[in-house]
Amino acid sequence: MKTVAIIDYGMGNLHSARKAVEHVAPDVRVLVTDNAEQIREADHVILPGVGAIRDCMHEIRRLGVDTLVREVSRDRPFLGICVGMQALMSRSEENGGVDCINLFPSQVRFFGDNLVEKGERLKVPHMGWNEVYQTVDHPMWHNIPDGDRFYFVHSYYAEAEGNTEIAGRSHYGVDLAAAVARDNIFAVQFHPEKSARAGLQLLKNFVDWSGK
Repeated sequence: MKTVAIIDYGMGNLHSARKAVEHVAPDVRVLVTDNAEQIREADHVILPGVGAIRDCMHEIRRLGVDTLVREVSRDRPFLGICVGMQALMSRSEENGGVDCINLFPSQVRFFGDNLVEKGERLKVPHMGWNEVYQTVDHPMWHNIPDGDRFYFVHSYYAEAEGNTEIAGRSHYGVDLAAAVARDNIFAVQFHPEKSARAGLQLLKNFVDWSGK
């Protein structure tokens, strides 16, 4: 039986992510675990995340999850979600600057206190549904129309400009990387577990994905 491990480091929508994966893949074993051996033995691995990146990275480093992520992301399908995506970047400017796991070279930026679009001030955090435009043909986009809407909740974003590993783009005052991809790694800023049909399809695609 295929196993999907959702890494539990105390920061993430663990219950809702597990329920969503179980819903789309009832024949798959889904583990929410902090056990390194269980994570190493899993066929697919998910790194979730919510809250402040400083707190997330503190727990990730304290528990050795950064080293584990570098290891298991080499050879199997790996999915980062929300702050779990930001944690894969090189650095976030949140809290004056936080070094991240550095699997992707991108910087994570603050939307700003005066984010304006067409003369209208936008609320931060970016919270709600927004279109995601696919920038690469990828198995994770299977059966998801280009421009489909996903649910976002974030005040910081990975840069889209000059990002050679961007897989999906969205816009909220600025262009942002809604998804990044390289080899067997895919990561999304939005919450697929909260994104209705499109989000469930993306999670199904992840479970079905071979990583190639």
